[in-house]
Amino acid sequence: MTKPDLIRLLAAVLLLPGLLLGSNLYAKSEPLQGPAPDFTLPLAGKKKLKLSQLQGNVVMINFWASWCGPCREEMPLIEELFQKYKKLGFIVYGVNVDANPQDAQALLKETGVSFPVGYDTKNRVSQLYNVDSMPSTVMVDRKGNMRFLHRGYKPGYEKDYEKQIRQLIRE
Repeated sequence: MTKPDLIRLLAAVLLLPGLLLGSNLYAKSEPLQGPAPDFTLPLAGKKKLKLSQLQGNVVMINFWASWCGPCREEMPLIEELFQKYKKLGFIVYGVNVDANPQDAQALLKETGVSFPVGYDTKNRVSQLYNVDSMPSTVMVDRKGNMRFLHRGYKPGYEKDYEKQIRQLIRE
């Protein structure tokens, strides 16, 4: 083995575990407390939706971007949860952070999402919620209080989402 090959092998052996561990730490869930900051965003067309209008429902605020692979992966799963629980007082409020809403609309058309999506083109709402990763999801109870935060997405998160949705619906 040549010296450059040995250096590459050592670098791979030393860096790979850190990268794998880092990706697992990046996607995580944690409890939250306090009132959800209110915001209003434009939807497709000329409509607007204010978060406080949804009080009385369990709300999943899902921050996403069209360029985000994990966002694309979880979006159909979030749509399934929305369809399953919407009659029980559950709603998803998608918050797209793309600078160009047309990028988001193309993905929405492709995935067949039916929940409302607001366009945070200037990242004001993302800053209000201290969003530091894509996707980020905040679960809000019927009283308007933040209860859970999910940063990132890993397969299986939808089971956590469903457990939390069911818990909040029962309260």
